[in-house]
Amino acid sequence: MANQTNSSTEMPNHLETATFDGKNKVLGFWLFLGAETVLFACLFGTYLALRNQSLEGPTTQELFDLKLVALATALLLTSSLTSVLAMIKMNERNLKGMVTWLVITLVLGLAFLVLEIYEFLHYIHEGHTFMSSAFGSSFYALVGTHGAHVTFGIIWIITLIAQAIRRGITTETAPKLFVSSLYWHFIDVVWVFIFTLVYLLGKVG
Repeated sequence: MANQTNSSTEMPNHLETATFDGKNKVLGFWLFLGAETVLFACLFGTYLALRNQSLEGPTTQELFDLKLVALATALLLTSSLTSVLAMIKMNERNLKGMVTWLVITLVLGLAFLVLEIYEFLHYIHEGHTFMSSAFGSSFYALVGTHGAHVTFGIIWIITLIAQAIRRGITTETAPKLFVSSLYWHFIDVVWVFIFTLVYLLGKVG
C-alpha cells in the first residue's frame, strides 16, 4: 500500500510539461501560434478594408444567415470544451476517457465543417464567389483559411489518437496531445472574431 502511494505521488501532475523536451514543445508551439495570429490579423485587416466592395454582387446583409452561423459557432465552441475535458482525462492517465472526448471533439469539428461547406455552396449559388468581387476574395481567404485550419486540426488529432492508442499516455505522447488542444482552442478563438467581425458586423452594415 505504501509503495502504491509513493508511486502515485511521484507521477507528474501535468504530463505535457513533465520533461524538458515536453516544455520545449509547448513553448515552441506558443511561438508558432504567435505567427498564426499575425497571419489571421492580416486576413482580418484585408477583409475589413474590402468588405463593402461587392460590385454588383450580393452584400453582407443579403448573404449572411446568422442562425446557421450561430449553430456552427455553438458546435465549435462546444468542441473547445470537450477538448479541455480530454486533456483532463489525459492527466488522469485515463486513455479511454481521453479518446472518447477527443472523438466527440472531432465529430463536432466535422459538423462545423459540413455547415461551412453548405454555407459556401449557398453563397456560390447566390453569385458570391472568390472571383466575383474584392469582398468575395477577402471573405473566402479569411473564412476559408480558418476552415483549412479546422480540417488540419481534425486530421492531426486523428493521428494523435491512433498514436496514443498504440503507445498509451506517456511523457512522449502527452505534449503532442496538449499542443493539439492548444491549436484547437486557437482556431476556436479565431472563429469568435470571425463571427463578430464578419457575420455580426456584416449583418448590421
